[in-house]
Amino acid sequence: MAGSSEALVRILRAEGVRDERLLDAVRVTPRADFVRADMVWDAYDDVPLPIGHGQVTTQPSLSARMIEGLGLSGDEHVLEIGTGLGFQTALLARLAADVVTIELRPEFSERARRSLALHGIGNVELRTGDGTCGVPGRAPYDAVLVSAAFPEVPAPLVEQLRVGGRLVQPIGTGGEEEVVLFERVPTGLERRRLLTLARFVRLYGRYGYPS
Repeated sequence: MAGSSEALVRILRAEGVRDERLLDAVRVTPRADFVRADMVWDAYDDVPLPIGHGQVTTQPSLSARMIEGLGLSGDEHVLEIGTGLGFQTALLARLAADVVTIELRPEFSERARRSLALHGIGNVELRTGDGTCGVPGRAPYDAVLVSAAFPEVPAPLVEQLRVGGRLVQPIGTGGEEEVVLFERVPTGLERRRLLTLARFVRLYGRYGYPS
């Protein structure tokens, strides 16, 4: 296996990530434990890695920018759309009070469950289902992170975000997106700033693309 968590931290610093709590979370969360066995050699490269069914992990520097955009202080109740194999989930869990994460594919969710347990991360509630519907029974959320692209934020996710809460989502059709930070205001969502440009897989579900 090439690289290390410390090497990944250096890459993230070079990419402009400044949140020291986030960098510390990356330092103590071996990405190699959250990728496919045949991808372990590439775990500490700043690249997306295939996980099956045409899906990939989020590139670490991109995931870090999205998490940093949420501005987590440690006491937030967070909703993550798209668990994947759980690396981003683990980082969120180390930075927030608790995380509810929902994944469309049960096999991904189960793999993430095992990896999170391996590292003693217990403040995560894993759900399987349509992420575009959110998890209304656990709302309201202080922050929402969406790891797939759609031209607009699904209405249920807006409704489940508390006023003053923050949401990050790739806005686009899948393949060339603006990753945008929004804030919930009494009348809905307001765009705050562009975090970065990126390529994401599409967001599938009732309020996204038909699967």
